[in-house]
Order: sequence, then structure tokens, then C-alpha cells
Amino acid sequence: MRTFVRLSIFFSLSILLICGCKSQSQGPVQLTTVNAPQGGRIRYGVVTGATTQGAALTRLLSTIHTDCGEKPQIGKPFQFQGSNSIGVFFTVTDHPDGNVPLAGLVIANATGPNQIDGAMLFDEASRFGTTVNPLLQQLPSLWSQLAAQAPSGAMAGGKAGAGPAVAGMKKYALPDGTASVSMPANWTVNSQSGGGTMMLNGPHGEMAVLDNMFLATDPRSLKNGMKPLKGQIVYPSNFDLVKSFTDITQLFRKSKGLAPVPVKYDNVEQVAPPADDEAQGERCAQASGQADLDGKGMQVTFRVICVNPGQYGAYNFVDSFVQYPLSEAGQMNTIAPAIIGSYQVNMALITRNANAQSAPFIAHLKQVDAQQRQATQAFTQNAVNNIHAIGAAATARMNATEAANNAQHASWNAGQTANSQNAQGFSNYLLDQNVVQNNYTGAHSTQWNSAADAMVQSNPNKYTYVSNSNLVPGKDY
Repeated sequence: MRTFVRLSIFFSLSILLICGCKSQSQGPVQLTTVNAPQGGRIRYGVVTGATTQGAALTRLLSTIHTDCGEKPQIGKPFQFQGSNSIGVFFTVTDHPDGNVPLAGLVIANATGPNQIDGAMLFDEASRFGTTVNPLLQQLPSLWSQLAAQAPSGAMAGGKAGAGPAVAGMKKYALPDGTASVSMPANWTVNSQSGGGTMMLNGPHGEMAVLDNMFLATDPRSLKNGMKPLKGQIVYPSNFDLVKSFTDITQLFRKSKGLAPVPVKYDNVEQVAPPADDEAQGERCAQASGQADLDGKGMQVTFRVICVNPGQYGAYNFVDSFVQYPLSEAGQMNTIAPAIIGSYQVNMALITRNANAQSAPFIAHLKQVDAQQRQATQAFTQNAVNNIHAIGAAATARMNATEAANNAQHASWNAGQTANSQNAQGFSNYLLDQNVVQNNYTGAHSTQWNSAADAMVQSNPNKYTYVSNSNLVPGKDY
């Protein structure tokens, strides 16, 4: 089973240290820096340690803070039109290089599960308005070079809980080249599979769903009236995966609006994450038992779930399972783990496809009016999520079990919309700020988090936090 495959690429060439908030440490994120021929600079690379776009923006802004000697002033975060990439404009004074005023744009581009590419586009503040578009046009080719560093055709995949090889299995590769699996010769692959997601069917009602992804957040991270994304699982991140295995599977259904089903796992055990998976702190468990996932009676289920930790309370699940009738348990008890263990994904190809799909959006930039640049520049298409949406569509065409396990892709897009609608609250979050209300006068004031906490804790009757939905235009932003 593939568990949030990461395309972790580190260039062998030296990092170019040039003007523009340079430092020996390169800040919290190691990036490659290039001079643009038309003026301005681009720093780009994989944002290691960031599993969400919000976390990537935070780390990139922290890098600017470290390298320039002051905290950057940022605008309102926005989503690029026609894509799932998000960005935020910033201004900062470059103290190490002679107190030069700089302006720039920070971008977080999700290229795969738990894989975020980041970029900083910047120039002297007086010139950035004329150099930002050429910088944006140059960025996709740099990201393409980044993806090309992955071994050609390399397959990355986890084998957590995998069983031994089984005779008579055939290897099947998706027509788009993004994934492959070994399965019995008389099994078929759903025609809508693609983009690294596969659904299999056996001749006697057997079914396998491979590589479902679920977003989750720790309830302690939902502060000051923040709400989870649509379909996001809210559950403490420090849970015991073995003890909570059954509860987690029911939460998967709940996140899709489905009712609980009868489940009885006879054996649940912790297994080591895949040896070739670079996630830090990842943990996995596998279980075997019975479940009535589609309302047609109890069937045997073999399931593997892995949890990938994130930042700021966000984390992710990867879920793969095989279910089959009780009458097929004799041979399927060996075949099921072999199927999951053989599953492989070509993330290098998926990333190249994403870069190719970004080309039309680069062309569109040339037609954008100068007054609309900050809000409407559309330069890349996050094809990884769109490709996974193919898997979600395939799941929707299967039975209720498939729909319950693949609707996550649709909820991801809805979550991006929610991020945009709550952009001001997200901006306050990035700036470590909060809005406090004087209950006696009704006045609002924006405070640093430490000051806001002190005010509310010292006199909770007088001061309270203002939730995002109660922020007043013209007063709080």
C-alpha cells in the first residue's frame, strides 16, 4: 500500500546565495535561488516538513523573517484562479543587504499527498509590479526541473502489512502509467481508475479499494471559533491507532455523511511503515475481521490504515482495504494482503502531468489586467488533486462503499473553497494575531496572540475573542 508518497527532492547543486534576504542558514526551508533575466529573483523547492499548503506558507514566511531580520507584512491569502495553489503577497525590509525594501509573492503548490512545493518571487518594492508576471511565467519550468530530478519511472510505495507473494497473480498497470498492482488473473480493474487510485473487482463479489485519503485535525487546534473543513475528521492526533482502529473506520464513513455499520475486527496489530517512505512519525496498523460495509451482510475485510502527522494539529489518513464473501475466505485471506502489498504509484509521472497541465494557465497570465493581477493570476493547475478526482469519480460509480471511501477528493476541493472564504481568519493566524472584543463597549481590537490571551484570561467578563464569522469589515480588516 502506498502511504502518502512524497516526492522529496534535494538538488545536488549548491544553493545560490544572492541579494534578497540571504543568510547562511537559508532560514527554516532549504531553497534554490535563481536570478530572473528580466529582474527579480525566485527561490523554490520542496517545503520539507509541511504537509498542507497553509503549513508551507507559514514555513516560507518564517524563512523570510529569519533571512531578512524582520517579520514580513502580508496581504490577504488567495487561491489562484482555476487551480488549488494558494499564495500571499508580502513586503519586508532586507536588513542584511542594506535595509532594501522588498516586495514579493509566496506560493504553496500541492504536488501530491503530504508533498508541497514552495516558491518566493521577489524584487525591490519599486520594481516588483513590473517583474511579477515574468517571474510567474518562469516558475513552472523550474518546478518541472524539480520534478524531473526523481528517477524516471520510479515507483514509490508502502508495503505496510503486506503478505507474501501469491502464485497466479498478474501485474496490472493503469493506462496512464500512474500506478500498478498485482491481482488474481480473473480480477478486473474499474475503468475509471486513474491518477494513482485503483478499484478492483473479483468474480465472486470481491472488491479492493486502494489508497483512499482522509484529512483530519486535532480538536485542540480549532481555536477562536475555527471550524474544520467540510468532510474533515476531527479526532485527537495522539490516539492509539490499534485501540482506535474500529472507531477510525466509522469516522471515515461519518466524514462522508454515512451511518455506522456493523464491524468486528478479530485481530488488529501495529505494523512498521514502509521502509522507503520518508514520513517522520508515521504509524500504521492492519486488521482482519468482518464488516457489513454495503448493507448486504457481513463480509471478510482486510484493512491497512496509516497516519501521517502534520503541523498545527492537521494530519492525514491513508486507507486501503479488501473485502470478500465469507465463502471466499480460504484463498482470499492470503490474496488480500498480497494485493495491498503490491500496490505502487509513479509519483514522478503524476508530477510531470501536473506541470504539463499548468501551461494553459501560464498563457492566461498574459491577458490579465494589471489591476487584477493580485487576485486573478492563474499560472498552474494542481493536477495531482485533479487526477485523484478521477479516482473519486470512479468510486462514486461503484456501490455505497466505494462512494464512501472516495468522496474525500471532492471534499478536498470544497475545503480549498472554505480556506478562501475564511482568508482573513487565516491571515490573522499566520500573523499570530487575534481580535478581542470589549464586552462593555462593544469595541474590537486586533492584538498579538500573547496580548489577547492575557486580556481574556485576566478579565473574561470584559474581554472575549471574536470569531471569524463576527469580524467587522472596515474595523477588523
